[in-house]
Amino acid sequence: MLDSMAAVRVLGPQDLRAVNRLIDRDPAVDVFVGARVHASKLAPARLGGELWGYYESGELLSCCYAGANVIPVHATVSAARTFADMAARRGRRCSSLVGPADAVLTMWDLLRPEWGPAREVRASQPVMAMSYPPTVPADPLVRRVRPEEIDILHPAAVAMFTEEVGISPNGSDGGAYYRARLTELVRAGRAFARIENGEVVFKAEIGAVTPKACQIQGVWVRPDRRGERLAVGGVAAVVVQALRDIAPSVSLYVNDYNHAAVGTYQRVGFREVGCFATVMF
Repeated sequence: MLDSMAAVRVLGPQDLRAVNRLIDRDPAVDVFVGARVHASKLAPARLGGELWGYYESGELLSCCYAGANVIPVHATVSAARTFADMAARRGRRCSSLVGPADAVLTMWDLLRPEWGPAREVRASQPVMAMSYPPTVPADPLVRRVRPEEIDILHPAAVAMFTEEVGISPNGSDGGAYYRARLTELVRAGRAFARIENGEVVFKAEIGAVTPKACQIQGVWVRPDRRGERLAVGGVAAVVVQALRDIAPSVSLYVNDYNHAAVGTYQRVGFREVGCFATVMF
């Protein structure tokens, strides 16, 4: 139950300035929701979901994106509990609950009876960011993927997704949505790869972009080429091009148990700035 001084409501275009102020407190961490807000200006038809705002004494303290993913932003304990109650009443329509670990795990404790069981809970995922040149040389062979190379990139992207998430992206639609999203990233100049003899040996994409930050996703090295430090130079190359052409800060998040990946990102120059958790369904 809300405190008498608290309120929650669905946000719209009239709330854009206040939402931007909230997201701009930590743009490298909140880049996914920031990208949705930036692209849609909170117009409902373009947002791809709802944005819930939590207020105390008339001030917007927290928000939560509810779409294909549910993502809390700067959620206090009271806000996280309120967002969980809203999510429970609406029923689960998302594929994951993801964001700052304290808020996500608070929400999941309350949602588990309604939404559980989860397919997997990843409770500790360091968020890492950098806004300066890499500390290692960039791989000169890593470049933007061209539109005519989508058929080359697609198998590597499917392999990465399946390995990382545990299920294939080729779901009930035969993978049409996933391929369309990948094509969109390629055409936007946000897919990068090292291609040798017509095959991808390293790849990564910039999945979310705001004027202040962007987020690397989908880092993958072909299994038979792992151990050659392709990821170190490859990620460095993506960072160089992202800082030059896309946004002044680059972030990503990684599973804490993936020690090789954490070490790779640290060698490139990333530093931990937060911690996410993900509940996957």
